[in-house]
Amino acid sequence: MTPKQEEFVRQFLIDLNATQAAIRAGYSVKTANEQGARLLANVSVQRAISGAMDRRAKRTEITAERVLQEFAKIAFFDPRGLFNEDGSPKSVTELDDDAAASVAGLDVVELYDDGEKLGQVKKIKLADKLGALTQIGRHLGMFNDKLQVTQDLSALSVEELVALDRIQAKLKAP
Repeated sequence: MTPKQEEFVRQFLIDLNATQAAIRAGYSVKTANEQGARLLANVSVQRAISGAMDRRAKRTEITAERVLQEFAKIAFFDPRGLFNEDGSPKSVTELDDDAAASVAGLDVVELYDDGEKLGQVKKIKLADKLGALTQIGRHLGMFNDKLQVTQDLSALSVEELVALDRIQAKLKAP
């Protein structure tokens, strides 16, 4: 690989955006989109990106499995885990790992009257359960986000087939 290709690999790992990586690696802004696509199709570049991503995953211990496990903690979390038997909220240090992973924010407001502490108000914001379930569902292929239109072409007339062919040719034209 050339030094410029190696730089493209380093830059691509930043945001996985081939066009921006090509620009940051020194390719022309005008042709960066095409250069990025061409570089991603290059077998040597593909191997370098794959190897670098594998090394990064090992170094950071962030894997698809771990991300899915974190989504599962949020998606299937039972909020009763935030409270003691008497209904009082647990302190942050008392939360188990699943409960802690599901907390997106915690606000504690102390209430005073003439300098005398009256109590506290604790607000716990949970992570987006629906969002986590949606991501898991997508991972499992449960949702079809693409519209597929199929038609039996044998029912079309010759004129309709010719018109369809012309439309397809226009769509493919540069």
